[in-house]
Amino acid sequence: MPALVAVSLTGFSGYAALLATAPAWAVHGGASEAGAGLVNGVLLAATVLTQMCVPALLRAFGTAPVLVVSMFLMGVPAAAYAFSDALVPVLALSAVRGAGFGIITVVGSTVVAHLVEPARRGEAVGVYGLAVAAPMIVLLSAGVAVAESAGYGWVFAVASLPLLGVPWAWSLGRRVDATPTSASHEGSTGSTSHGAVRLVLRPTAVLFAVTMAGGATMTFAPQLGIGGGWAAAALFAMSLTSALSRWRAGLLADRHGPERFIAPLLVLTAVGLLLCVAAIIRDSGWLLVLAALVLGPPYGALQNLTLLIAFARVPARDLPTASAAWNLGFDAGTATGSVVVGALAAAFAFGPAFAVMVVVVLAALLLAPRRPARVPA
Repeated sequence: MPALVAVSLTGFSGYAALLATAPAWAVHGGASEAGAGLVNGVLLAATVLTQMCVPALLRAFGTAPVLVVSMFLMGVPAAAYAFSDALVPVLALSAVRGAGFGIITVVGSTVVAHLVEPARRGEAVGVYGLAVAAPMIVLLSAGVAVAESAGYGWVFAVASLPLLGVPWAWSLGRRVDATPTSASHEGSTGSTSHGAVRLVLRPTAVLFAVTMAGGATMTFAPQLGIGGGWAAAALFAMSLTSALSRWRAGLLADRHGPERFIAPLLVLTAVGLLLCVAAIIRDSGWLLVLAALVLGPPYGALQNLTLLIAFARVPARDLPTASAAWNLGFDAGTATGSVVVGALAAAFAFGPAFAVMVVVVLAALLLAPRRPARVPA
């Protein structure tokens, strides 16, 4: 776990530090708002495309070299931003970073499943989730402030932290490759079970619905017209409570099983969204913060619980496939929520747009896993 935490902290620091700063760097070089929007769009597209390839890469090359390459793909381009703020080089570097990020997101959660016994897997996933969330809480907003006050070079240096994680990545990957159930033991001719994707569809669909709601809230909170200070407070409250709940939810899952918590947390998500609608209608900052405080815990906890359910539903050889499907659900849900709410808000208003998210989350109750599934041989 210390090695996994080190890899997660350094790797996700490289991601979080530039999430808001890289588009601003492109604007600094003369890019339009549309061009700046492409920066993270290209990053996310490369992330999703790479995530689909990770199980095959692990079978072909093993965990250690793939994980080490991901750290280089994130760290080297981060430093290379300093050489040009022109849009085309920024987009190219973002695509490379997205490929590295796609690998680390899949491998990181797979490592937990391989190296921690199922009885304590929830706790381990919680610790991993906290290591992933911490850079987002600290660096997502701090990156822009540091760039404006001290210069972009300092941000690029922080975003190069994945390079420091290379030794831990190699050690961690070797440990995973030594386990009999790792993907590298399947060999390059091994094939991932297509049935694994089907087995994890239900928890992934629940995650998709929740991240649609959470992604839309985090994207549009500053644009609701309630006030920048209130929006910042709401984003901080949601980020902090989601990180803490993602961490602690694993302990409850280890003791009682994850399935029983899914439906109540979906209902709580819907309540948080309704409070968000009320905040928009009443133009109330304190209601927006309250909505964030209600949304944060289920948003974080459901990330942990759906991943545990996905892992529990597949045999060990298909853990990378389960991780890839889960990560695709997370990223696709976040992106879809932003696009759908943005389009609905443009056509109607933010109130009706978030009301639609309430319907989406409640519809996910139909897919909520309610009992443990039998793991196929």
